Amino acid sequence: QVPVVESGGGLVQPGGSLRLSCVASGSIFIRFNPMGWYRQAPGKQRELVASITAGGSTNYADSVKGRFTISRDNAKNTVYLQMNSLKPEDTAVYYCSAGDAGALGWGQGTQVTVSS
Repeated sequence: QVPVVESGGGLVQPGGSLRLSCVASGSIFIRFNPMGWYRQAPGKQRELVASITAGGSTNYADSVKGRFTISRDNAKNTVYLQMNSLKPEDTAVYYCSAGDAGALGWGQGTQVTVSS
């Protein structure tokens, strides 16, 4: 069983917005686990974009602070990444992680392309 499934990626113009969703499987309860969003651009290493602890504390990469917001809906067992003011350098495959640094698993990724 895939631990988490991402959706919501796509093609957007610079300055636009997207909201990514990450639905966790029934064996992972996001209310008890840290969750995160990572991204990997072509030729680059995977990097942490945003994370949220079980207690609700959030952390963001400097490059997305003020533009991206991570949140969760415990009832839906879903984590979101709201991305505003998107830039071409945000183009990447975005991955959802469950547990510390993905210790409980990763999704298959969703492509985000920012281009005019």
